[in-house]
Amino acid sequence: MLHVEIDRTDVPNAGPGETAATIGALATPALLLDKHRLDRNLARLSSRMARQGVVLRPHMKTAKSIDVAHRVYPSEAGPITVSTLAEAEYFAQHGFRDITYAVGLAPHTAGSAMRLRKAGIDLKVLLDSPEQAIILGAAARAAGVAPSAFIEIDCDGHRGGLTAEDPKLIAVAAAVVKAGVDLVGILTHAGESYGLSTPAALVAAAENERAVAVAAAERLRAAGHECPVVSVGSTPTAHFAEDLTGVTEMRAGVYMFFDLVMHGVGVCTTDDIAISVLATVIGKKPEKGWILVDAGWMALSRDRGTAAQRVDQGYGLVCDVAGTVFPDLIVSQASQEHGILAVRPGSARALPDLPIGAKVRILPNHACATASQHELYNVISAGSDAIAARWPRMRGW
Repeated sequence: MLHVEIDRTDVPNAGPGETAATIGALATPALLLDKHRLDRNLARLSSRMARQGVVLRPHMKTAKSIDVAHRVYPSEAGPITVSTLAEAEYFAQHGFRDITYAVGLAPHTAGSAMRLRKAGIDLKVLLDSPEQAIILGAAARAAGVAPSAFIEIDCDGHRGGLTAEDPKLIAVAAAVVKAGVDLVGILTHAGESYGLSTPAALVAAAENERAVAVAAAERLRAAGHECPVVSVGSTPTAHFAEDLTGVTEMRAGVYMFFDLVMHGVGVCTTDDIAISVLATVIGKKPEKGWILVDAGWMALSRDRGTAAQRVDQGYGLVCDVAGTVFPDLIVSQASQEHGILAVRPGSARALPDLPIGAKVRILPNHACATASQHELYNVISAGSDAIAARWPRMRGW
C-alpha cells in the first residue's frame, strides 16, 4: 500500500467562518463550488465521450481534490491525468493507480516518478527527446522498475513536443526503446483552441488535433512501434470534436468547473461555471463609479485571460450572493486584497446599489488559477444558502 506524507500546509487552518453553516455567514474571501453545476458538467463530457467510444482521462490539475475526483468516479478509481508529481502522490494515496503525468520529464522528476512506479502506481510520463529517454531509463534502473512513456506531439505550435512529420520523431522512439522504456503511445494538447471563439473554428481545431495525433501514431507504427495509446485533449476540442477515429483517450480538466475564458471561447454559458469567489463590499466611491470588495488578486488570481477575447471580463464577472449575474459589472481592477467593481466600459448600465457588508460572488477568468489561491471548496447546491460540505484542495509540486 502506497503511503505518501502530505505536508500539513495542505490542510486548511481553522479560521473565522470555517464552520459557517451558510454562505451569508462565511468569512470572505471564500471559494464556493456549486455541486449541481459540477455534476452537470461532469455528466456532459462523460456522456459525450461514451457516445464517441473514447476513454475519458480527466485532468485533475484544475480540481486538485479527492472529493471532486469522487464525483468523477463515484464507485471506483479510474484513469486520471495530473500536472505535478505532488498531484500524482496525492491521488495515489487515495487509491488512484492509472495516472498520466502530462508534463515534460526533468531529471529530478524522473526519480520521483519511478519511486511511484515502484510503489505499484501505473504512472506514465511524457518526453520528446533522446536526452529525456536516457534520463528516464537511468532512473528506472536505479529504482528497479520498468518505466512507461508517451512521446509528446505538437499539433498546433502551442508548446512542447514534436510535429508528426519531424524527422526526430522516429529517433526519439528508438531512444525510448533503447533506454528500456515502454513506449505506450503519443500525447498531444490543442492549446491554441483556447484562443478561438466560433463553433466552426473549434470543430476544425479538434479535427486537426485528431489528425495530427493519428498521423504521428501511424508513422511510429510504420517504423515498428506498437503505439497503442493515442491521447488527445483540451476542454474546447473535447466538446467540439465530431470525429475521434483513431483516438483512444481524451484528456480535459477545466470542463469540471468551466470559467469565463471557456465562456468566451464558446464552450459554456455563465450558468455552467461551478466555482466563484465570495467577497464582501468594504467601500464605495460613487464619484468614481467604484464599489470596493475584499477580494483582490490574492483571491481571484492575476489571470486576465479574457483580455484577448471579444468581451474583456476584467478580473471576473460579478454576481449577487444567489449567483445571478449583474449585467456588465466586472472586477475592473485588483490589488493584493482589494477588488474594484465597476460597470464595463461602454455600457449604459447603472452601478448597483450595494451597501457595506453586502456579499457578491465573482466568476473567475481561469478556474485553475483562481482555485489555486484557496485551500478548500465551500460546497453549495443550487438554490440553497447552506454550506453542504468543505472539500480540501492539495497544493504544491
